[in-house]
Amino acid sequence: MGRGHAVAGHNGTELAWAALGGDPALTERITYGGPPGLLPARLPVMSLARSTVAVCALAAAELAARRNGGPVPAVRVDDGAVATAFLSERHLRVDGRACSSFAPLSRFWRTADGWVRTHANYPHHRARLLRALDLPETAGEAEVGAALSGRRAEEIEETVCAAGGLAVAARTPEEWRAHPQGAAVAAHPLLTLAPLGDAPARRLPPPAGPPTLPAAGLRVLDLTRVIAGPVATRTLALLGAEVLRIDAPHLPESQDAHSDTGFGKRSTALDLGSPAGRASFEELLSRADVVVTGYRPGALDRFGLTPEALTARRPGLVVARLSAWGDDGPWGGRRGFDSVVQVATGIAAAETDADSVPEDSEESRGGAMRSGTPGALPAQALDHGTGYLLAAAVLRALTEQSRTGGSHLATLALARTARWLMHDLADDAEPHPGPGTPGPQSEAPGAGAYDLAHHLRETDSPLGRLRHALPPVSFHGAPATWATPPGRCGTDAPVWQEERVVAEAGDNEVLTGLPSDAPGRGASPSRSSR
Repeated sequence: MGRGHAVAGHNGTELAWAALGGDPALTERITYGGPPGLLPARLPVMSLARSTVAVCALAAAELAARRNGGPVPAVRVDDGAVATAFLSERHLRVDGRACSSFAPLSRFWRTADGWVRTHANYPHHRARLLRALDLPETAGEAEVGAALSGRRAEEIEETVCAAGGLAVAARTPEEWRAHPQGAAVAAHPLLTLAPLGDAPARRLPPPAGPPTLPAAGLRVLDLTRVIAGPVATRTLALLGAEVLRIDAPHLPESQDAHSDTGFGKRSTALDLGSPAGRASFEELLSRADVVVTGYRPGALDRFGLTPEALTARRPGLVVARLSAWGDDGPWGGRRGFDSVVQVATGIAAAETDADSVPEDSEESRGGAMRSGTPGALPAQALDHGTGYLLAAAVLRALTEQSRTGGSHLATLALARTARWLMHDLADDAEPHPGPGTPGPQSEAPGAGAYDLAHHLRETDSPLGRLRHALPPVSFHGAPATWATPPGRCGTDAPVWQEERVVAEAGDNEVLTGLPSDAPGRGASPSRSSR
């Protein structure tokens, strides 16, 4: 992809932009730069990262041109900024403290016939894992390892899944292709973006003075958890959208996770199973422009939150839906995270440390992984990459709406992104024009060499002093960072911003028709969530 041109016909940016339905000529607006050799892996991880950020920035630039007039602004993709952002949760510091990542029971385990990976970062997932293994709540790594070592990986997978937990057998790429869920994923494109019902063309307010940010004035309801969905909505907030994150009161997000992905957003807790919580949500929906969901398929249906139901109540809505495994197939309704999707789809097998597998052994020829711990990508690239694709799909839908109207539905899945990485992306030539190449970041310190500090900033917040990664989405006129830092998860009022300002001006009285007390404890979307 040297200087924006395809290598052997495999240009990740062009493939992703085509999936989004964008004008192929617009990819000529993108230039690339930055240091080489970042996010090293056997699979083309840097190509995935670079291309997903590129199409997100291009979609933002396209919408900016639609709002402000004139040509689509030039887009600049810097590998240093991209690689730093793809590791944002690892670079985050709160008053100097490194934030928690994986819990002790979230790891690989040897089994009788291979390997299994568990995910137990959330307390309810940890409890379900231990319950499925008939272990006490106090059990640790030694007890879990002993319980798993004599059992078959796929039997563990099914037992833990039936208990509502997360455990996935490590498969080779060939085994995943032969699996019914692998076949279901292979039947779909990287993403889908299509009209969903009629509505008048969206009227985008004209600029008032300086160039308007692409998503300024748009309201986004964020019903997502973990990295991919929150990265998408964090990006929409960067671009000017008002984003309100909604979590269930009894299953709040990790504060450390929100400190990374909550920039530019407000965050509230709503019990959608209670009359008051449902009324608040319907009031928010009545003025929303975008709804982004990140729960497993079917989890939100009982609350009337299917895309069809949402757009029936709010014509012209853009609905963006993200899941781990996709909407169909035997695993369509299962929970999933980046780490376990990597394991199921064969990525972990492809990234196995070759030094730990005997040469000419069955394992080195792609058999069951009995030697050598399965590997992992250098970043949670499925999450981050899918997040930027999700934001790009929303932005492209908004552009199309301004021309043709209608409601729109975008559908993405981590497993689809995994398939794209393994089968469609090439290891593009490193697009590193060098220190003298024109562009917004060409005079950056250490151009041509990776300078981590150049892509990090420190910001005061209600949580303390944050060190965080800067956004990688860059085009002429793009903001350098978010307007506001994250606050405490779930503590904001469930109202849109101007309503909050009015309420505060009225001696902090809550607007008529909205609950003045904390949400109740009835059924909530997170009970069936990831």
